[in-house]
Amino acid sequence: MKGSWAVRGAVFIAGAMTVVRPAVQGGRFIEVYTAEGRTIVVELAVTPEERARGLMFREKILPGQGMLFLFEKEGKPAFWMKNTLVPLDILWLDRDRRIVHIEPDVPPCPAEPCPSYGPGRDALYVLELAAGEAKRYNLKLFDGLRFVLPDRLREFISPRNRRP
Repeated sequence: MKGSWAVRGAVFIAGAMTVVRPAVQGGRFIEVYTAEGRTIVVELAVTPEERARGLMFREKILPGQGMLFLFEKEGKPAFWMKNTLVPLDILWLDRDRRIVHIEPDVPPCPAEPCPSYGPGRDALYVLELAAGEAKRYNLKLFDGLRFVLPDRLREFISPRNRRP
């Protein structure tokens, strides 16, 4: 990890859409709903190891898919693109699940040193999508996103942990 909040980005499993519905029910994937009511299926990155690996080494992300990173406390988590194979849109969400920062079309980092990308405001969640998807979904600053975390994670991301 690069810094205490750094997380390495990457790309989504191309074949995941064939198993998304059963996976959504099992709690590894959830659906995120945009302000316009559109759905994005996201893989959850919850543990430090999952957040560190992110979408590294994946060859592509299909439309309508991404990864949602969950943090124990609000902060300014920085992401970098080492070992990421495709460009991404990275969106930071606050505790109320509003978009507080967008980094569009972040390129892969072919060699170190890799730049870090982070928000100017506190965030509790980070959403990674294929480059161009934020625009395609018409996602803008301060738009609210809706999602329900699996029961096993509701205590992990409890209201008492949301404020620094």
